[in-house]
Amino acid sequence: MKKIRLALLSGGVSSEREVSLSSGTQVFNALDKDKYKITRYDPKTDLPALVMDAPDIDAALIILHGPFGEDGTVQGLLDLLDIPYQGAGVLGSAVAMNKLVSKRLYDGAKVPTPTYLSFFIKDEIKITEVIGSLSLPLVVKPACAGSSVGMTIVREQKDLGAAIQLAFQHDDTLIIETYIKGVELTCGVIGNGTLEALPVIEIIPGESHEYFDYEAKYVAGETEEICPARIDEQTRLKVQELAILAHKALFLKGYSRTDMILKDGELSVLETNTIPGMTATSLFPQSAQVGGYSFSALLDKLIQLAIEENKRTNLRRVR
Repeated sequence: MKKIRLALLSGGVSSEREVSLSSGTQVFNALDKDKYKITRYDPKTDLPALVMDAPDIDAALIILHGPFGEDGTVQGLLDLLDIPYQGAGVLGSAVAMNKLVSKRLYDGAKVPTPTYLSFFIKDEIKITEVIGSLSLPLVVKPACAGSSVGMTIVREQKDLGAAIQLAFQHDDTLIIETYIKGVELTCGVIGNGTLEALPVIEIIPGESHEYFDYEAKYVAGETEEICPARIDEQTRLKVQELAILAHKALFLKGYSRTDMILKDGELSVLETNTIPGMTATSLFPQSAQVGGYSFSALLDKLIQLAIEENKRTNLRRVR
């Protein structure tokens, strides 16, 4: 059988570069070398080589996180080069990366999400009015950043100004939303036309973490992850339904993972990830494993979906 010529993209120029490089290495090790001829590309240094090699590439795996990787920029380049890739296209990648746009689309699709306000960097932000509108505690986060970078939970009015300054260090738009303390859940979705919701994961950050922050995500042993989650059947079905609804609301394809909070029987969607962490122990692969996909089989599935979607959308391409 002829090998699929696969481009593996990791690294990039976002604040999540090191995580991306590590994930890329684990993905490379898990790929079946009898099926794939793999070439690695780091968008920070290797874009010219990628463009030159494009005619000889059958598909790409994008293992990038944050701006300039997860936001539609790389996806647009691959579209121009006619290289199939896994996951969301330009539109879905861009809107899901922007938490403010995502929230507005959630609202339109009746996806429950915490009450929020948004501000641009030149806006005057009146601290007392924000607290009067939303009440403490609050979550402050950049509109476009991943892995909880630049995010703060604010419990006292005196700390809100510093949290706003931190968020603006990472983006020119921020969101301030009501903080909901509850059970943290996440649910993956996979598929193109027909969507499959994967088993739900319950996330329990260690005692030293107030929430599922950057360190809790990436430092081994800092977080307990339980799959399937310890929730009743009705709640499980609702979580999976919301994961699919959020996926559709953001115009996504291929796969995604949606994070939620469960409090007093009510679910609130926090955000949807278009390129979830892809090490063997990351949340999406963990859930897929319980759902019947080994890590290697999951990667095969994503590549297959990428090639199928490219064939469908290529009907619009002038030859």
